[in-house]
Amino acid sequence: MLHYKAIEIFTSEAARCHKTPLVDAVIQHVRELKIAARCIVTRGIAGCYESGEVATTRVEVLSFNQPVRIYIVVPAAEADRVLDGLNGMVGEGIIALSDLNVVSYRAPNTFFPRQLRVRDVMTPDPQRVAASAALNEVVRVLLSSIFTGLPVVDAQNRPIGVITQGDLITRGGLPLRLGLLAASDEKRRDLALASLASRQAAAIMTAPAVTIVDDRPLAEAVERMLDKGVKRLPVVDRTGRLAGMLSRIDIFRTVMREAPDWNAFHAQKIEVARLKRVGDILRRDTQTVSPDTPLDEVIRVIDHNDIQRVVVVDDRGKLLGLISDGDLLRFFKPEQEGIWHLLAKVKHPFQQDACRGDLQRCLLETRAAAVMTTDLVTVREEMLIEEAIGLMVEKALKRLPVVDDDGRFKGMVSRDSLLRSGFGESASKENVHAGV
Repeated sequence: MLHYKAIEIFTSEAARCHKTPLVDAVIQHVRELKIAARCIVTRGIAGCYESGEVATTRVEVLSFNQPVRIYIVVPAAEADRVLDGLNGMVGEGIIALSDLNVVSYRAPNTFFPRQLRVRDVMTPDPQRVAASAALNEVVRVLLSSIFTGLPVVDAQNRPIGVITQGDLITRGGLPLRLGLLAASDEKRRDLALASLASRQAAAIMTAPAVTIVDDRPLAEAVERMLDKGVKRLPVVDRTGRLAGMLSRIDIFRTVMREAPDWNAFHAQKIEVARLKRVGDILRRDTQTVSPDTPLDEVIRVIDHNDIQRVVVVDDRGKLLGLISDGDLLRFFKPEQEGIWHLLAKVKHPFQQDACRGDLQRCLLETRAAAVMTTDLVTVREEMLIEEAIGLMVEKALKRLPVVDDDGRFKGMVSRDSLLRSGFGESASKENVHAGV
């Protein structure tokens, strides 16, 4: 038997809390506590008040002030938290408290509330470019943006395509990812941008744009992102004009804001359905190297597997660090001329003659341990998906290494796998297509 409390509030439709209908304020208060509480509101068709006021007793005549009963089922240990908030809110009505013995309590795990619409979550008024925009201007806009993709709009501000970092690299001739370009010296960056100036966005954008109308349910937008394999969606209004952008990070922030404390639910012996943990979705086939691996082999692994980073482990599989192409660029900054040329070919077949002279010798002599990043945020397989999302958003991470209690590397989770897990899909699709 679970020990619960029942809180009842007897009030009216006219009751207000700081100009907000009291019913709405109470529901919001209970939601924001993120506890295992259930709230039910019933409206009577007849009743009377202490003042002598009588609500109509005839169904066909609308009452101007119907009686309202708010019933809240809450774990006994949380009752005081709920009551503390209610005491300052209910200026008109009766609050009652009684014991409630609950035989069983089962709750479903949903990624976010179904009532949320795209406009509740999107980033409004996003940056955009015209189809005639030169690619160097597109890159400059992206370098100043939080996104790695931009909507391309026509003269009426309607999205006609999307231009992404991938479009710029594969079709536009951008030699490096935007993150590496931003880390490059000003001279190198200006040279790269100048080489893009003769081409326009329309020539390389992905078209037509996959969009979503701002009043559609958020769940529909997420399903469209997963179905189309895109990381972001331009959001349009009913006239088709650009109104915002919806990205995975927007969705994750919503999950952080809305998700209850599922661990607390478990502690209260509440059975939660469809609850997933990191171990259910992690990618286990991640490429690893030893700390003694020469850097030319590290780059070869990155190149041959079309990935952005490798994991460094010792002979017992203990996680030691990560090496990304950004780590390589930073390590070789004094010799950036050579390493720039090398990393620019990461998306293409590896060429032995791409690395020459002192840099080649340096790549052979330098070991992975000297370059790897060791200040890592790691998680356990037992961590809840919602907690992993919160950690990635808080730390601005795109991937999380997963280790066991002894620090042995078990795999990696990414934003894509987390998003898929929220909608009941396995991470198998990502395992086939996505690099680590």
